[in-house]
Amino acid sequence: MTSNPITWVVAAIEVVTALGIAGFWVTWLREPHDEEWLPAGYVEHETPFVFTDSLLAVVLVVGAVLQVAEQPAGESLGLIAAGMLAFLGVLDLGYFARTGMFAADKGGLVNAGVVAGTLVAAAVLIVRFF
Repeated sequence: MTSNPITWVVAAIEVVTALGIAGFWVTWLREPHDEEWLPAGYVEHETPFVFTDSLLAVVLVVGAVLQVAEQPAGESLGLIAAGMLAFLGVLDLGYFARTGMFAADKGGLVNAGVVAGTLVAAAVLIVRFF
């Protein structure tokens, strides 16, 4: 097990990100999404990401465990997770910007937080493992 505090911090960021993803989907799946301002096809657009985000959460947690255990595969999984996070963050950035979902009356603060958190987590992993 590592004694490197940076590894522990990065692993914690990965686990917190995975928990954030899980929390987002648990909340999202329980809401009706019947606001008039939601873009046409919003639910159909978002629903497939349950699977990809779940896979990402697993990669983040497994990567964190392997990093703390000082297994080389942990760094590889960290970079894979970074790529997944970057892709999802840029995708959400484009979708939210195009559909006006950064407006304050359309959940803009939450949407901006999702994008910023996703891209910051990706940047942390890229800087750490690349």
